[in-house]
Amino acid sequence: MTNNTQDSRRPPFGLVSASGLVIANMIGAGVFTTSGFSLLGLSREYVLLAWVVAGAIAMCGAYSYGLLAARISESGGEYLFLSRNVHPSIGFIAGWVSLLQGFTGAIAFAAITFETYAFPESMRPDWFRPGLLAIAAILIFAALHSWVFRKGMATQNVVVALKLALLCGFLCYAYAVLPTRGWTGVHFKSDRVFSWFAFATSLVYISLSYSGFNAAVYISEEIRDAKRNVPRAMLVSTALVMLIYVALNGVFVYGPDPGFARGEKEIAALAAVSVGGKWGNIFVRIAICLALLSSVSSMIIAGPRVYAKMADDGVFPKWFRFGQIRGHGVPALAIWFQAILAAIVVSLSNLRQLLEFLAFTLSISAALTATCVFFNRPKFVSGWQNLLSVILPLVYIAATLTLAGLVVANDLVNSKTWWYSPSLIGFLLTIMSGLLIYFSLRQFRQVASSQK
Repeated sequence: MTNNTQDSRRPPFGLVSASGLVIANMIGAGVFTTSGFSLLGLSREYVLLAWVVAGAIAMCGAYSYGLLAARISESGGEYLFLSRNVHPSIGFIAGWVSLLQGFTGAIAFAAITFETYAFPESMRPDWFRPGLLAIAAILIFAALHSWVFRKGMATQNVVVALKLALLCGFLCYAYAVLPTRGWTGVHFKSDRVFSWFAFATSLVYISLSYSGFNAAVYISEEIRDAKRNVPRAMLVSTALVMLIYVALNGVFVYGPDPGFARGEKEIAALAAVSVGGKWGNIFVRIAICLALLSSVSSMIIAGPRVYAKMADDGVFPKWFRFGQIRGHGVPALAIWFQAILAAIVVSLSNLRQLLEFLAFTLSISAALTATCVFFNRPKFVSGWQNLLSVILPLVYIAATLTLAGLVVANDLVNSKTWWYSPSLIGFLLTIMSGLLIYFSLRQFRQVASSQK
C-alpha cells in the first residue's frame, strides 16, 4: 500500500518524457513548409544558414529559460516567472496570451494541418465536414491526458519515437542515395543575390519552427529532479531538433529543382518525390501527420498547466486547479476547457491571420520572460557561468525583439500605411483585455473577501 502511494505521488515525467514533450512541441508543420517560401528571396546556402542561426537563437532561449527553471522549479512557464520576478499583472497577461494565442490557436492550427495531410480534399466524401478529423484528434488527446494520464504519456512517447524514427529513416535514405545517383536539384546553381532584409524576414518565420523549446517549464512540478532535468530537457532537445532541422532542410532545398521549390508550400513532399519517388512522398506525409499529432498532444499537456498554476495562485477560477477530478494531480477541467476552445476555433475560423500576429505576441512574451534572468541573480556563480548567464540571455532578447520588430515592419510595408499593423494591434488588444480581466477579477475577490 505504501509503495503504491509513493508511486502515485512520484512525478510522472522523467528526463526522456520531458525531452519528448519539448521535441513534440517544436517539430510541427513549420519545418516542412517554411523553406519553400524562404527560397523566394534567398539562395539555398543562405536558407540553410538561416536555420542554423534561428537554432542558435533558440539555444540561447533554452539556456535562459533553464536558468529560470533552476531557480523556480514550479509549473507555469512565462506566467510563473513574470509574476514572481516582475508583477502579478504582467504574469497574468502572459498567461492570458498563452490561453488566447500560445496554445488555443496553435493547437487548432496543428490539428487543421493534420487533417489536411491525413485526409486530403480530393479523398473526402461529400458528407465530410471540414474540421471533423481535427476536432476528433483534439478531443481524443484531451481524454487521454485528463482521464488516463500515464497511458496518455505512454502514447505521447510512442508517437514522438515513431516520428523521430521516420524522420531519421528518411534522412538516412536521402543522404545514402546522394553519392550514388544524386538529387534532382543538387547541380543547379543559385541565381539569387544575397539580401539582409530577405535573410532577416526568413529568420522570422523559421524561428516559429523553433518555438516550443520552453515546453518543459510548463510542467516543471511534474518532472523528477526538476532543477536539473528541466534545463537539460530544453537544451538537449533544442540541440537535437536543430540538427534534424538542418539535415531535413538540406534535403528540402537541394533535393528538388529550385525552380519548382520556390514558393512551394509542400516543399517536403516535393523533395521526397525527388529523392524517393512515390514511396518517399508517402513516407514523409506519414511523418508529417505524426509530427502534427504529437504537437497537438504535447500542447494539450502543457497549456492547461499554466491555467492550473494561475488558479492555484488565485488569479483564475479555482476549477482550473490541479486535481479537480477524482483527486488526481492532473488539471482535467483545464484540459477540457483548452480542448473545447481549440475545437471552437477549428470550427469557426481560418487561422492564417491569427498566426500572422501570433509570432509577434509570443516573441514579446518570451523576450520579457528572458529578462527575468537578471532579477534575483544567484550570489555565488563561477566566472564563466556568470558570463554565459549574461551574454546568452541578452543575445536571445535582442534577437527576439529584432525579429518581432520585423513582423511589424512587414505589416506596415504590406498595408502601405505608417500605422496599420495587425500584429501590433492584436498585441495591444490582448494586453488591454488581459489587464481589464485581471483588475476585474481582483476587484471581485476583494469584494467577496469583505463580505465574509
